[in-house]
This record gives sequence, C-alpha cells and structure tokens, in this order.
Amino acid sequence: MIPSDFIDELLAKVDIVDIIDEQVPLKKGGANYMACCPFHKEKTPSFSVSPTKQFYHCFSCGAHGSAIGFVMEHQGLSFPEAVQFLADRVGMVVPKVRGQNDNPEVRAERKKKQQTLEETTAAAADFYAQQLKFNPAAKAYLDKRGLSAEVIAHYGLGYAPDGWQPLAQVFQPYPNTALVDTGMVIDNEGRHYDRFRHRIMFPIRNPRGQVIGFGGRVLDDSKPKYLNSPDTPLFDKGKNLYGLYEGRAAVKEAGRILVVEGYMDVVALAQFGVGYGVAALGTATTAEHVKILMRQADSIYFCFDGDSAGRKAAWRALENALPQLKDDKSLHFLFLPEEHDPDSYIRAYGKAQFEDALLNQSKPLSEYFWEHLSDDLNLNTQEGKAELVKTSSPLLAQITAPALAYLLKQRLSELVGIDPDNLAQLLGQEAPKRHVKQKSYKLPPISVKQPVMLTLVQRQIRSLLINPDWAAYIDLPDYLALDGDFACLANLAETIKSHAAVPATAQVLEYMRGSPYEETVNQIFQSTLYSEEMEGGGEEDRENFQIGMKKLLNELKYKQIETLKQKSLQSGLNENEKKLLLSLLTAKQN
Repeated sequence: MIPSDFIDELLAKVDIVDIIDEQVPLKKGGANYMACCPFHKEKTPSFSVSPTKQFYHCFSCGAHGSAIGFVMEHQGLSFPEAVQFLADRVGMVVPKVRGQNDNPEVRAERKKKQQTLEETTAAAADFYAQQLKFNPAAKAYLDKRGLSAEVIAHYGLGYAPDGWQPLAQVFQPYPNTALVDTGMVIDNEGRHYDRFRHRIMFPIRNPRGQVIGFGGRVLDDSKPKYLNSPDTPLFDKGKNLYGLYEGRAAVKEAGRILVVEGYMDVVALAQFGVGYGVAALGTATTAEHVKILMRQADSIYFCFDGDSAGRKAAWRALENALPQLKDDKSLHFLFLPEEHDPDSYIRAYGKAQFEDALLNQSKPLSEYFWEHLSDDLNLNTQEGKAELVKTSSPLLAQITAPALAYLLKQRLSELVGIDPDNLAQLLGQEAPKRHVKQKSYKLPPISVKQPVMLTLVQRQIRSLLINPDWAAYIDLPDYLALDGDFACLANLAETIKSHAAVPATAQVLEYMRGSPYEETVNQIFQSTLYSEEMEGGGEEDRENFQIGMKKLLNELKYKQIETLKQKSLQSGLNENEKKLLLSLLTAKQN
C-alpha cells in the first residue's frame, strides 16, 4: 500500500479547486465553489467544492471526496492510478508499493520531523514578537511607520536582535538540525549563526495559519533591504503569498485582492483599512501565485511603483498570468507616481483616494497588454505592425480563456489592419475551437432523493469530518462497549489524534478509505442535503458539538449499566464488572 504520510503530503500540495475546475467549470459562491454535478444530470448547481477543507460534496446525489476521490470517480481510475496522476502534476514520486515490510517507525519519524520544523518556526515567531517589546529602536521604527498595536499583533510582527546567535536564548542545543533545516540558522563551513539579525520580522503563514518562514527588513538604509527565508521543507516562496492568511476575511468582504511588492506595503495598507493586500515572497509573481489569487477573488489588482523596476515586475506578472486567465476573472494594473510606493501613497492621500485610484485608474490586462507591446513601436509603419504581430503571437497562444483570447486577437487585427481570418492564418492557426469532452453522467439509483434523518451520533460524525480539530472534545473511556456508529466516531477521533498536526477533511476521508467505516461515512455524506450542514464551524456549532458529546457519553453509560444489570441477573458479574457497575451507578447519582 502507499504510505499514508505520502497521501497526506500529496493532498497538501494539490489543490482540489484546480483539479476539478479543469473538468467542471466552477463558479465562486461564498466561501466555496459551485457547479452542476458531473456525476448526475441537473440544471441547478448543487455540487460544492471547499478550498479550505479540500473536499467536494454534491447536495443532490451525495457524491463526495478528496481530490483523489474525484479523479477516481470522474476519470474511472483506480486508487494507485489516481495517486500517480496527481503526483505527476506536482512532481512527486510515488513510493514503491509496500506490504508488511513498510516500517511504521520510519513513517512516524518523518511525521515527527515535520512537526519539529513547524514547532521551530512557531517558537521563533514567538521569540521575535517578545523581543520587539524590549527594543526601543525597533518599536520607534514601527511607531514612525504609524503601525498600531492591533496591526502589529494581527500580522505577528517582531524583532530579530542584533548579534550572531540570539536564537540560542530559546533553542537549546544551539544549533540544532531543525534550526538549520528551517533556514533560521546558517551553517557556514561549521560556523553557525542566525540568518536574521537586527531586522523587523514578518512571519509568513500558510493557508492554515502555520508559520512556515520569515521576511526580515532592516531598520535603516543598509543592504539588503529585505531578507527572506530560503526554500525549505516547509516553505516554497513560489507557492505562498505574504498576508494571504491574515487578509482572508478582508478579501472576502471586498471581493477583490491586491498584490503589492513589499511586506511593509501590505501592513501599511492594512493600517489604513485596506486589509486585502498580499505580497510575493522575494520573487516575481509566479503562475502558482496567480492560481492562488484567482481562487481568492474574481478581481485581482496589481499595484506597483511607477519606476522601471515596478513596470518590469508588472509585465513579468502579466506574462505568468496568461496561461491561467479565465473569462470570469479580471486582472488590473495600477502604476503609482515614481516617487511613491503603496505605503507612502496611502499615507499621503488616505484610503479613499487610494481605492479610487485602484478602481478607476488601474488598467485592465487587455489595455496594459497592448500598451506595453506597442511602446516604442510606430504602428503607422508596416515594420511596426509586423513587429507587434511577432511579439504578441507567442503570448496570445498561451491564453486558453476562449472569449478573452478571441477579443485580444480581434484587437490585434484592428491595430495592424489585417483581416481576422488572414491574421489567424498568419499566426499559424485557425481561430481557436473549444472541444469540450462529452460528459458521461452517472444517474443516482433513486432519481428523487428523500431526506434521511441522522441520529445524534451520525451528526457528530459529520461534524467531526468537517471540523477534525474537534476530536479534542472526544474522550470515550475504554470500558464503554462501542459498536456501529459509536465505533466509527471513536475510530475517527483516534485516527485524527494520532497525527502530530490536525489533518484536513480531505485527509480524514482518505484515512477512512478501505476501513470498516468507509460505508458509514459515505452514507452520512449522502444524506446531507443542505450546504449549512457542511459549513458548521462557528462557536455555536462547536458548543453544540460538545453538548452532543456529553449526551452521547451519558447514553453510552446508561446502556452499559443496563447491560451489566442484565448480565448480573443471568450469569453474574466478575469483580471488575461489579466495580465498573458500582462506579457507573455512583456517577449517575452525582
């Protein structure tokens, strides 16, 4: 079998929204994405995909699962084939099939190492945050930038003290393997010292809020201005964005996301009420960044300095975005005056004027595209027109969004004065045609689904699948006899607790695959008809879950008492059973 930790890592690297959207066009609907279900015929979308929990569910036919499950069902692949398909996409090598020789100690060691790295970065972030309170120069710098205590705490800003080994104050032994592997400590031919020294620290978090790396900014004009964590087992700068975790609520409220160049730009914008800003991590905006941005909002804005470096960064972002473009997503580019960056501009003119410029003065991708390519070209000459065709054709070929690709080619036709059909021939291709693979619908056994009332224990199982961290509220004593749905609930909780980090819903679903409880889980999902039932994760839902567990525990105890009483009458109890019955009856009276 394929090791479970490999499945965990694979599901952490693939994005179910990307996987499904390639086969079934998805539309943003609140926190999730919706579409007509590919597994049965319907006119009203009831197929929901959760980017946070990384699983899909159809509220009509009950189809559900992880990215692996979707590939298996939609493409008719076996489990190993689906895993191989997804692994190839993200450049992972599937371990050879293992049987009884698979060493659980090795798997446990790998998980322990991952947890150690996460604990190391979290402890370093706490250390830097504490050090900020004791350094007058660092506090004065942030005060000068106008940052409030609330914003500093929201983004977890800190200070890395000057000196070669400040982290030795909290990490012993120093150095250790985790410090080096997370990039916190540099190993220079046997000499070890902290990477970040005398810098304002910006913790970088993944979508689950875990600290995976850092950016550090100097307090003066020394170079380099910014220093970033290197790529590590936790951190890949090309696949993460600074401020995305902290800004997720603001992005949802505004309905747009803003990309800027620096960490301080993100924080300064948030200070003035623009909390939907993010920044690339010491690299140009990559194709992976664009995919992430498009999952957050339909409107993506890029705001760059007006100097040559800013315009170069903007064009690089546009180039990397071309293959990812969709007709229902819009990209805009705002260039500030050369003397300003987003930080200084919003301080000078305020939130209202900044957002007015963003919404009314930014250029849509289609406008910026032709403006940049025709710059320095004389389109009144045949040579200028020929050069525009030459430079634009390879870029246009990367665009797969059908409507936008057609309109851009139509605009090229107007700019150079060539008939669209002749232009298509000149570009070496006919007008693009979209071939949509005919879907093979699987009709559910019953065309009209009847609602099924779930029992309390089944509702608890569903809540636990959706909110795996609630396993912490489940403590079923060993002396209780568990079977059926109760055994399923206990097994789920035990499985979740056995992992160092709380697994996502998609991972829990995969843990259940092939287990005695797989069918129970499937039936519970198939009986879920309303989206609210799949999204309950608020404080009131959490309290109701805890109350439900108390009710179940009492129910199990009463059942155990009755069982012991019956046995006492029929065949008698041994000493342990007598003690158990006495303790249960005593607890019942109290």
